[in-house]
Amino acid sequence: MPIKVLVVDDSAFMRKVISDKINQIEGCEVQSIARSGEVALQMIAKKKPDIVTLDIEMPGLNGLETLEKIKENFDIPVIMLSSHSGEEMTIASLELGATDFIEKPEKLLEIGESFKEELEQKIKTIARRGKTTKVKSAEKKISYGDLEKEIPNRLRAIVIGASTGGPRALMQLIKKIPKDLAIPIIIVQHMPSGFTTSFSKRLNQEAAVEVVEAKQGMLIKGGTVYVAPGDYHLRIKGSRIHLSLEEAKIHGVRPAVDYLFSSSSHEYKNNLLAIILTGMGNDGTNGLKEVRKNKGYVIAQDQQSSVVFGMPRRAIEAGVVDSILSLDELCHLLPKIIGEKQWK
Repeated sequence: MPIKVLVVDDSAFMRKVISDKINQIEGCEVQSIARSGEVALQMIAKKKPDIVTLDIEMPGLNGLETLEKIKENFDIPVIMLSSHSGEEMTIASLELGATDFIEKPEKLLEIGESFKEELEQKIKTIARRGKTTKVKSAEKKISYGDLEKEIPNRLRAIVIGASTGGPRALMQLIKKIPKDLAIPIIIVQHMPSGFTTSFSKRLNQEAAVEVVEAKQGMLIKGGTVYVAPGDYHLRIKGSRIHLSLEEAKIHGVRPAVDYLFSSSSHEYKNNLLAIILTGMGNDGTNGLKEVRKNKGYVIAQDQQSSVVFGMPRRAIEAGVVDSILSLDELCHLLPKIIGEKQWK
């Protein structure tokens, strides 16, 4: 059975462009289209599509309002279609429960294969998310007491990697970071340029500590959370942030979690905690091999609480994870780890 998609956009041109691209994807078909949020809600109730693509900026019910009503009434994944002018609304939509978003191409008359490939990857991955089989290696569920004993006693940094589903997970985690944080936390979230700026500002509003978008040469200070900017690979070199725009994407992404994990492991050795969160693909696994080699500690988000169990799954199957926790367990544990283990 093909994956049935509802396309929602107030622009007839965009509805046609998006529909044409989706219909070119093997195993997918546009079941129906809607020009407004009001019509979209009627179509979902009537047609019961597998997934919805939803424009952020629409007259009448806008994307956020439509998303809110979808989440109230239906159990269906939603991918937001966003332009740069809608960055803040996009971040808000992820908080409200959108599964992911895709950036609209700036030149609509020159939409290439990359847009279709991103649609295909995200639609197929998200549509399959509830059908994921168990990981090959047993999940290492361990008690808080045992876990606290295993984590290094003197942490100098925490690094976190995430992709699809990451913004909501990170928003929950960031609220739990205590104001007496004395070590740096560095985050790579797969997100385009500009969107990471809005995301950093939103995290900063919710956090008890300072959250900033990382900049080239920035001194890494304790008590601060750094978010890698979109389109730049981020590495830790000495006590500073090193950003690279010239390097090619790896795993189809830039920034890549692998570079953060591997470079931070060389800097902080066995005083590092690495956390791999929800996301599609396998970014992070190679970097975690370096973390384990240098005696750092690795936690992966579990399958049940992950929006897409791709990145954690690959790390678990590669044998580079020390323990697996749900997002709620991570939220409970993180402030305890910071309070007891950080290098003050």
